[in-house]
Amino acid sequence: MTKKQNSEYGLLKQMCAIHAPSGNEVAMKEFVLAYIKANQTKWKHKPKIIHGKGFQDNIILVFGKPRTAVFAHMDSIGFTVRYGKQLVKIGGPLTQTGFSLLGTDSKGTQEAELIVREDKKHGRSIEYKAQRDFERGTELVFKADWREDKEYIQCCYMDNRLGVYNALKLAETIKDGAIVFSTWEEHGGGSVSYLQKFLYDKYKITQALISDISWISDGVHYAKGPVISMRDSLIPRRSYINRIIAIANKNNCAYQLEIEGSGGSDAKELQMAANPWDWCFIGAAEENVHTPDEKVHKKDVEGMIQLYKVLMKEL
Repeated sequence: MTKKQNSEYGLLKQMCAIHAPSGNEVAMKEFVLAYIKANQTKWKHKPKIIHGKGFQDNIILVFGKPRTAVFAHMDSIGFTVRYGKQLVKIGGPLTQTGFSLLGTDSKGTQEAELIVREDKKHGRSIEYKAQRDFERGTELVFKADWREDKEYIQCCYMDNRLGVYNALKLAETIKDGAIVFSTWEEHGGGSVSYLQKFLYDKYKITQALISDISWISDGVHYAKGPVISMRDSLIPRRSYINRIIAIANKNNCAYQLEIEGSGGSDAKELQMAANPWDWCFIGAAEENVHTPDEKVHKKDVEGMIQLYKVLMKEL
């Protein structure tokens, strides 16, 4: 992999470096809002922008007469400084000694190194090494290191800045639909439970697409298209998945079918809601999940954007 300064993925590169771990998505919210306001005049259709009081740090875009909602979470995994140099995970980051971290407290921003300690008596623990101690409660995230070549892009937080990127590219052409930029997904969720209620009560929307990132596996490979997930830890309604597959086939969209027994997304709060939501997880697959080195193939990114555009027209 080589580093490049200029790329059509400049927006994604910017977002991968924004500090927005679960519970503190303010910077990402402000970036996305500023991007929407600066670019919506170039979009085919102007959305209604819903945010602020009653919506915490979430954003909803409503275009025309929406039938389907796209959910893309803005938060990332990370760590919280406990006492001294101790760290507590935010979500499920992979921990490996030597990972570069970044954090900001009242004394400024500094880099740190992740340290994993194995102790026979006390077990495994994680901490950081830095020039000075961070203040208690400081959030640390992976330091962004963007790498790109003709085929691949690699950086921390492709999950889920790529899902957000897909949603923003979709916004350029969408006529009817809703786009939801949600929070807290990596650490138990919480926001989608009230966001779905708003969309159902206000717009009677009952079907969703989850714009998120999956993983390369023994059955999912690079450059074969985004995955249409038939199940993870939850099972979506089969008739809805069949509709999506039929639309993809009719429009000659590349895709891979994914079947997993674990993992989850914003979909869990839709399936558990009192309202009758149908949902499907659709996204590019990556290697090195929840590390500083998340890696995706450009063909899968392009295929993800194309598939979403088709589905939002026909679902």
